[in-house]
Amino acid sequence: MNVEEFRIYCLSKHKVTEEFPFDETTLVFKVCGKMFALTGLDNPEFKVNLKCDPDRALELRESYDSIDEGYHMSKVHWNTLTIDGSFSDKLFCELIDHSYELVIKGLPKKIREEFFQ
Repeated sequence: MNVEEFRIYCLSKHKVTEEFPFDETTLVFKVCGKMFALTGLDNPEFKVNLKCDPDRALELRESYDSIDEGYHMSKVHWNTLTIDGSFSDKLFCELIDHSYELVIKGLPKKIREEFFQ
C-alpha cells in the first residue's frame, strides 16, 4: 500500500477528515475531530502512526521489526508502522480499522450516538 492508497482507505471511513494541523507535511486523519492516523509526507520512508490497544501494541512490536512505539506520541497507545512490505496490506488495513474504532469507542456517549445516526 502506498501513501495515496492509505489516504483513500482512511477517507473511505465514516465522518473522517484529513488535515494538516501541525505543519504542511504531517497529514492527519481524524474522526469526529479526534486523530486516528497520521503520516509525514516528507519522510523518505512511508511511516504511519496508529492508535492501538496497549496489549496488542506490545504483541505487534514483538512480532514485527517494522512496528515500533509511537514516534512523538504516547508510547503506550500508539504505534509507528514502517510500510516496507514486512507485513500484509490486510494487516495494515486491520490496524487502521482498529485505530479508527478505538477513537470512536473513546468518544463521549452523545457524540457516539450522533455518529451512528
